[in-house]
Amino acid sequence: MTPRSTALTADSPKLLRPRGSNHVGMRAFNERVVLQAIRLNGSLPKADLARLTRLTAQTIGLITTRLEEDELLIRHDRVRGRIGQPSVPMALNPDGAFSMGIKIGRRSAEWLLVDFTGRVRQRQTLDYAFPDANTLLPAIGQRMNAMRDELGALSARLVGVGVAAPFLMGGWHKMLGLSETQSDQWNQIDLGAQVQAMTDAPVSFAKDTAAACVAELVTGRGRDLKSFLYLFVDTFVGGGLVLNSHLHFGLHGNAGAVASLPTSMTQGATPPEQLISQASLWELEQRFIAQGLDPTAAYDERALSAPFELETSAWVAHAANALAHCVVTGTAFLDIDAVVIDGSFCRPLLSRVIEHTNEALQRYNWEGLWPATVIAGNVGPDAGALGGALLPLHANFAPDQDLFLKVGA
Repeated sequence: MTPRSTALTADSPKLLRPRGSNHVGMRAFNERVVLQAIRLNGSLPKADLARLTRLTAQTIGLITTRLEEDELLIRHDRVRGRIGQPSVPMALNPDGAFSMGIKIGRRSAEWLLVDFTGRVRQRQTLDYAFPDANTLLPAIGQRMNAMRDELGALSARLVGVGVAAPFLMGGWHKMLGLSETQSDQWNQIDLGAQVQAMTDAPVSFAKDTAAACVAELVTGRGRDLKSFLYLFVDTFVGGGLVLNSHLHFGLHGNAGAVASLPTSMTQGATPPEQLISQASLWELEQRFIAQGLDPTAAYDERALSAPFELETSAWVAHAANALAHCVVTGTAFLDIDAVVIDGSFCRPLLSRVIEHTNEALQRYNWEGLWPATVIAGNVGPDAGALGGALLPLHANFAPDQDLFLKVGA
């Protein structure tokens, strides 16, 4: 099977919906169905593959043989002790394909190299106060190519690079204390095109929180939930949206842009505050700075210990109220299964944020609505970079590039 990469855009669902195909196209589709069944269910013998995919035993035999020849599948040891012939489970070959994810944030950049099973094989990070384009762009290429070189002969199996970054890197520059010149420089850069010029591997681009939502959809809560609003608390809070197991991009690729959500009604000429100013780790950083404390503690366990804990508790109470408002608003518009909250902070702090958000939700009037279930995401701080890395893998190997297909019983 020859992998191909297609950048995911707001127009993709219309172009990539499954439709009639010749036998070659159908063969490739069925190969992807088999790969996805194994990815979601673990190693499987051919009989179980036939049952899950509803393909004939003969077809499964032909497909698994081709995928073994392509080094995408490997055989595990025979399983004995059951009635009938011993079965041979088929599994994904970790070295069958590789993908790279690059997350460019307002406080740090991260590079992840994942194998065909989605396991992280290499990782690099770069911290900064704010990304300077003239410094960061060369660093992106240098680190990306260094990670590829470490693969050695396996570098030929790198199927793509997924770039995740804020929709407008220079947005809200006044909050960050940046000049309009610094802001405009980023807003005029086509980051996807810049990275594509550094590599011959296909490059796809997604909003950072949409990429994080992809990671949750494919490897986390998305395995059980069909529709959910995704909130990711980072330096600036953001979100994504999954509807019927689709990552929903929206008309401009900006669906789930909760950062801009007003948290109150307008009063006269003064615009109301947005969620970004009330539920972002940037605010917690400012609280620490005002007390002469290290702002980077917002992203690790120090936030829950003295002398940081007092400011963290005040931030949690404030952020939870704002997040609860977002949850109620999202539920009213979307009527979804759940709201998934994750973030780039430590897991105990995530638990506290969710606990206080649920407490705040008790104070809302839910008449006319189905109360939302608020749960923690499973992926954590790696979500943006991991989601970026998963984009090329699914563009190449998922049965439907629009729908992250779930093959199950």
